[in-house]
Amino acid sequence: MTSFRATPRGLRPLAAALMLLPTLALANADVEKNIANPKNWAMQAGDMYNQRYSKLNQINKGNVGKMQVAWTFSTGVLRGHEGSPLVIDGTMYLHSPFPNKVFAIDLDTQKIKWKYEPKQDPAVIPQMCCDTVNRGLAYAEGKVILQQADSMLVALDAKTGKVVWQTKNGDPKLGAVNTNAPHVFKDKVITGISGGEWGVRGFIAAYNLSDGKQAWKGYSVGPDNEMLIDPDKTTTWTDGAVKPVGKDSSLKTWKGDQWKIGGGTTWGWYSYDKTLNLMYYGTGNPSTWNPSQRPGDNKWSMTIFARDVDTGVAKWVYQMTPFDEWDFDGINEMILADIPVKGKPTKALVHFDRNGFAYTMDRTNGALLVAEKYDPKVNWATHVDMKTGRPQVVAKYSTAQNGPDVNTKGICPAALGSKDQQPASFDPNTGLFYVPTNHVCMDYEPFKVEYTAGQPYVGATLSMFPAPGSHGGMGNYITWDAGTGKIVQSKAEKFSVWSGSLNTAGGLSCYGTLEGYLKCVDAKDIKKELFKFKTPSGIIGNVFTYEHKGKQYMGVFSGIGGWAGIGMAAGLEKDTDGLGAVGGYRELNQYTELGGSLTVFALPN
Repeated sequence: MTSFRATPRGLRPLAAALMLLPTLALANADVEKNIANPKNWAMQAGDMYNQRYSKLNQINKGNVGKMQVAWTFSTGVLRGHEGSPLVIDGTMYLHSPFPNKVFAIDLDTQKIKWKYEPKQDPAVIPQMCCDTVNRGLAYAEGKVILQQADSMLVALDAKTGKVVWQTKNGDPKLGAVNTNAPHVFKDKVITGISGGEWGVRGFIAAYNLSDGKQAWKGYSVGPDNEMLIDPDKTTTWTDGAVKPVGKDSSLKTWKGDQWKIGGGTTWGWYSYDKTLNLMYYGTGNPSTWNPSQRPGDNKWSMTIFARDVDTGVAKWVYQMTPFDEWDFDGINEMILADIPVKGKPTKALVHFDRNGFAYTMDRTNGALLVAEKYDPKVNWATHVDMKTGRPQVVAKYSTAQNGPDVNTKGICPAALGSKDQQPASFDPNTGLFYVPTNHVCMDYEPFKVEYTAGQPYVGATLSMFPAPGSHGGMGNYITWDAGTGKIVQSKAEKFSVWSGSLNTAGGLSCYGTLEGYLKCVDAKDIKKELFKFKTPSGIIGNVFTYEHKGKQYMGVFSGIGGWAGIGMAAGLEKDTDGLGAVGGYRELNQYTELGGSLTVFALPN
């Protein structure tokens, strides 16, 4: 057994053995109580499995067309609004982009009960690569948890808005900022870090819900003890089987000390299976975007991690894009679902990666079961070798093989992926996954870049455009069979679908568009559009639903921004600005304008 370097809570070697024992503890009694009540929307995904499904059915496919605006609320911030509010027992908790305001609203009166506005140094704004977004709050045991942009993790009293505790998660002067939503699993608050484009070394950290003290911290890359990886017990998929990763599994894949500025940040979404006591998340791109400067597989960037929540020790890892040459961040959500895979009942983990492949894994042990393209235009790789788990790269689209200062053209998908952070949903009634996607390609020219602490460390110029030879738009909304790895239906959209989807027991699947439309479609036939409403600004937020006093409501943030809308949000003009997104989404300003508001819908009385 490997000995681990002590963390603030003193991780012992015994922890790796304990992680294999069954756990009888609740995920978190208060959180479980709140998410068990479908009237609430108590977590960012509605549950710990990241399924984004609601049992409410008052609004259904027979009457959703009659939905009307019930009320609206302005956050007072004109930047990209991702995530969604939370609703717990008659109170709604809203967040905003930087400066990361938090509002508590009484749903009886829509009156503001309290407001929290942190005083953050505006110098953090230029340290955020792709807009000043924030993906939302967590709630547990009378505390509202906010992860601020400047890396401060804050617990607020849910009744008063007063600060209960706060702790610093990273150094924004080095580019270590935060955009992710914190998650509460058991007695831990889980949070990640952003800044892969600044050479930040990624990690996931757990803080005690009670007092904010760090319980453990696991890096994405580097020495085994700092990654909380046991080389003899942590496994990965290789040679058609699950096998131990072995000693120095990350260090061996980096040149010299490059891992110290190696990226692998963790700004996405997290899920948890209490029976296995494992949490799941993805790590981001390696730094820099110029692959010639960092030869090797760059493990464990671009990786799915399964970690024990109590100790942080990794049970299994799977790298989706070894030696990433395209900025195919692996941070997208892991959806946990018990589904048949090739006819066999499976405790599955389903992940729609930026690289354009959808992965179905056995979440108990990390075995690779399915890996198929979920956008037909994906061309950088022919397929994933199911024995090795490695994508088979097409030389023509290899930015490393073509070399720095060469513009590799026509790579599909673009760096923002066939899907970025916008979360998909799972409908247990149809057994299908509902996926908002980007139908976008790019030209990619790497160049040499030197690392300077606190300065951008990108090293590539990008241009983006709609996938050629298709419907001419930049997005599709699809249904996906994760057991077979096939698209069931695809609904074309003019722009990328950058909103998180929602499915309900009313037979609905709902999502937002970058032009600003909230749309609801028939979950059994997504080409059948049942509702459409233009909100004040483009939608990059996630659709959510709740019930109050016997009435079901559905809501979504509007406020254009994020990576797709960075040109509008930050006033950028050059086509290659915004890491290539400005030119690709230039036409957006003909359809929408900046905003920052919540729109809530309901059926008429």
